[in-house]
Amino acid sequence: MKKLAKILLLVVIFLCLLFAAAITLTVGWRPIIGPKARKLVERKFESTPARLERGARLVRTTGCYYCHSPHDYKAPGQPVPPGQEFSGEEEPYGGLPGRVFAPNLTPDHETGAGNWTDDQFARAIREGIGHDGRALFPMMPYQGFRHMSDEDLASIVVYIRSVPPVRNQVPRTQIIFPVKYLIRSAPEPLMESVPEPDTFDKVKWGKYLLTRSGCGDCHTPVIKGQGIEGMTLAGGTTLTSPMGTVTSANLTPDSSGISYYDEALFIDVLRTGKVKARQLNPTMPYSEIKYMTDDELKAVFAYLRTVLPVKHRVDNSLPPTYCKLCQSTHGGGEQN
Repeated sequence: MKKLAKILLLVVIFLCLLFAAAITLTVGWRPIIGPKARKLVERKFESTPARLERGARLVRTTGCYYCHSPHDYKAPGQPVPPGQEFSGEEEPYGGLPGRVFAPNLTPDHETGAGNWTDDQFARAIREGIGHDGRALFPMMPYQGFRHMSDEDLASIVVYIRSVPPVRNQVPRTQIIFPVKYLIRSAPEPLMESVPEPDTFDKVKWGKYLLTRSGCGDCHTPVIKGQGIEGMTLAGGTTLTSPMGTVTSANLTPDSSGISYYDEALFIDVLRTGKVKARQLNPTMPYSEIKYMTDDELKAVFAYLRTVLPVKHRVDNSLPPTYCKLCQSTHGGGEQN
């Protein structure tokens, strides 16, 4: 009997070790023990006129205003109802693994972010850890925002603190199994200061601006949450929303991309939402990107001229085709 008990104990130990090794070598332990998160610190971003002005533009060009405000999707331009700015909304996009709610960011103390500290804001924006310590669903583009400069971050927080409080209770995001556990592996603590970008180097500044605005999130096709190697900014992501279904464009300087754009056309497209006579689907947030300055848009264009050209034809006027590389259907997509 003792020998049998000893054998069973050894079997249990072996299975536990095997399970531990399997977890270590596959998804890791973060889905079980929770996300990496640095301890909060006491810091307060000083409110200044310069930060308020800067933040007012940044909350538009980074998507904070658009994603955290409700919209009338049946009206032209999908306006935000007056008095509801930053009060939260359920993200209305198809294909999400559950229901994703952008929280109320207004300084309402009961239903908004009135009780959040500045560092809770900072940690959520750049590190993906919510005020309550949970991992945020990566639709919140914190992996791109982690490259945001300290001054840009401070300006955003200062501006959001200044908006009128709105009483609007937003439900908690509900992500399905196993994604709700797997996303715990995504956040990474940011311990270093992030300096201002070098605005004298147009290409580097443009890359910074493009990353901060999340352009690659829509214009780089993904498989299982990871951008496909060699397809950076080559378009082909199918997006479904109340504005319809549209496939993101190829932004690379290949002939199948935007090689025919010049600087003036690029700026005009992002200011008006039209490629000459062709109207862009409003899923492309030109209504927010237009808040960039001309110099910023020129820098983004300068950077796009330097990225790897990728032959990937995307035509939303054609029926969807199957892209073998991307393993998904794309609007008129053809990858060679």
